[in-house]
Amino acid sequence: MDEITREPTVIRAEDVNPRYNWGRALPAFGTMGVDFEERVDYRRLHRYRLGRIKAALENSELGALLVFDVNNIRYVTSTKIGEWERDKLSRWALLTRTGEPILWDFGSAAVHHQLYTPWLKPENCKAGLIGLRGTVNPAFGLMKRHAEEIAALIREAGVADMPIGVDIVEPPMMFELQKAGLNVQDGQQVMLEAREIKSADEIALLNRAAAMVDGAYHLIHEHLKPGVRENDIVALVNKLLY
Repeated sequence: MDEITREPTVIRAEDVNPRYNWGRALPAFGTMGVDFEERVDYRRLHRYRLGRIKAALENSELGALLVFDVNNIRYVTSTKIGEWERDKLSRWALLTRTGEPILWDFGSAAVHHQLYTPWLKPENCKAGLIGLRGTVNPAFGLMKRHAEEIAALIREAGVADMPIGVDIVEPPMMFELQKAGLNVQDGQQVMLEAREIKSADEIALLNRAAAMVDGAYHLIHEHLKPGVRENDIVALVNKLLY
């Protein structure tokens, strides 16, 4: 394999430094961003995650990661379009050893990302559609078209002679990737390795999410009594959330 010239995304000390005063009680990050206190730094979070994935790729035999799992897509690109698409395999992202994240999404969502996600290159936010878990028949050729597009990008990145890691995929899409000349291997373990160690920002967000769940359960507990219907509890939680 030819030597690949690249400038790896490195996790710097600043990307993991929460800037705590360790001689005092640790601060609460709060639930909103403000200009008068240091709270969750999302740009630091973006850099940290990308650095973790790049490091995991470097430590693997893979030349690129192609992810369809929405959790992995979010980790790679910091994008989300709603819970409805969680099990649809309707979006995907590619990260090569030598490049920046590339994201495929519905046309309107791709335009949104181009406008509102400055941490992604606009040209790397692409419109795309494959199978929607069997809704679109492979015979329409969408999978073939995108598999060839992905293969071309991987060749352009200089890693086509290395295995390509995929987390989850529709079988017809995997077959098209193989027909396009890609050596498809398991990429889920590499993604899990990258996501294993959390930064201070991620821990703060996890604590916040857990506190929201605890608050909802506490509210339910306070209203549980004989005669209360399940619909009453559902209405209470919906009122709390919305």
